[in-house]
Amino acid sequence: HYFIPLFAGVAFSNNEFRWSSRIKRKDGLVRLVMGLGTRAVDRLGDDYPILVAPGQPNLRVNVTVEETIRYSQQKVDLIDLRTNEFKTKTLSELLRKFGDKFPGIDQVVSMVDGNLIRQLPYDVDFSNGEYLISFDGLIKKTAFIKKMDVILKTLEKKFHSPVDIEFASDGKDFYLLQCRPQSYSREHVSDPIPKDVTLEKVIFSAKKYISNGRVPDITHIVYVDPVKYSELSDRQSMMQVGKAVSKLNKTLPKRKFILMGPGRWGSRGDIKLGVPVTYSDINNTAMLIEIARKKGNYVPDLSFGTHFFQDLVEASIRYLPLYPDDEGIIFNERFFKVAKNIFNELVPDLPHLSEVVKVIDVQQASDGNVLRILVNADLGEALAIINPPRTNIITEPEEPVESSDLTPSNQWRWRFNMAEKIASLVDVEKFGIKGIYLFGSTKNAAAGPGSDIDLLIHIEEDNVKNAQLKIWLDGWSKCLSEMNYLRTGYKSDGLLDVHYVTDKDIENRSSFAVKIGAVTDAARPLVINKNIK
Repeated sequence: HYFIPLFAGVAFSNNEFRWSSRIKRKDGLVRLVMGLGTRAVDRLGDDYPILVAPGQPNLRVNVTVEETIRYSQQKVDLIDLRTNEFKTKTLSELLRKFGDKFPGIDQVVSMVDGNLIRQLPYDVDFSNGEYLISFDGLIKKTAFIKKMDVILKTLEKKFHSPVDIEFASDGKDFYLLQCRPQSYSREHVSDPIPKDVTLEKVIFSAKKYISNGRVPDITHIVYVDPVKYSELSDRQSMMQVGKAVSKLNKTLPKRKFILMGPGRWGSRGDIKLGVPVTYSDINNTAMLIEIARKKGNYVPDLSFGTHFFQDLVEASIRYLPLYPDDEGIIFNERFFKVAKNIFNELVPDLPHLSEVVKVIDVQQASDGNVLRILVNADLGEALAIINPPRTNIITEPEEPVESSDLTPSNQWRWRFNMAEKIASLVDVEKFGIKGIYLFGSTKNAAAGPGSDIDLLIHIEEDNVKNAQLKIWLDGWSKCLSEMNYLRTGYKSDGLLDVHYVTDKDIENRSSFAVKIGAVTDAARPLVINKNIK
């Protein structure tokens, strides 16, 4: 009397949650759950999907048995056909009653045997023993993940855009339920990276392992000085740093502060490698930043948040690795040294740690401004700058948006204004112009930071005039490209994509002429200045 797929989930051709330096953005991401896919689509604080990167299926988030059990799915969503209602059942309850009736259950469920996780025996008795959802059988013993990788890459190629899909399986057949251009909420869209910011406003930059993810305006920075932390001589002092961070996590405004620290946040064995904290000690931060400072010729490995990676993902806490000593990277040491440290005001019982842990009130240190962290995985860049509160460098979209050139933002507005400016200034007689039209993403108010301005120009058939027009427009194109680069960080050879049509093209409805006066998505005529002599 239950309707329940063996497994379901969502998959993305771009991976914005990478837990290893070996995982690339194009390796994708799959969120797998047993039962209905609701627990994969929705992020839940008390349960976890299995995360797999199709391009690197052997790099699992959780390596130890303890972590695998801790971050395993405990509950399953299904439909009760008797009452026609969605319901949630525990895994143990489902296995006891129906475990032997699931086709392919060995692909999804494993047995916990002391300190080992084993595949199910042929004569498994689900009424006894401990079991968990691992998907080891599906990942290791079938071609499912390889097929998913091919599916995502094929769909991305056809869509000309990253995609996300929803899917389900009954253990025998695979059902593709939905496919669309990879959609992001306003928290996940790429930020343009401005190039005209003065150096004194930049706090740090990054160019490695960047993932998209919007960060709110930051009012406080918790900075554990990598050098001072490494100089601590005893374990107790390092443990006290973790205790101090935990207190600050409870005191500072939620999602309005960032944590910056050396090496591996959450270190357990050799805590010299990073601050010893648990997820509950950092769960209110907006972003977790690990700093890899060179020690001679050695650059320490970072954890990429793996000690509590799935908690970070489910809570939408962003992660960023910093390599301050890399060429071309900005790390504003002076800001961290000069800004007032309010640590003792917030943690008065640990004053001896004020040289190690610095807490900066950004607004106090910058005349009422905040810290704005911009990340763009397309460019592979991140930038933290001092910026006025609630005044973004880019206008954030108000609705869920789609990636690539489908991203609605203020990018289309200035492009539209420039197209109108070009039309108003062009010498129509000199260049033999009969009409100028706008089409594409700028016309449709959907241009992203990397979008062209698509122009359609109705011209006379005069080779000399046509050549002069192309030279004139090429100057505009290069200037606009430089403007766009300074605004967003996106480079291009030119921002104008110009198509020319003649009277003959319009008469025959050939080439781009079909867009003039079209029934759907017609090119928009621009007002041209016919008075220029």
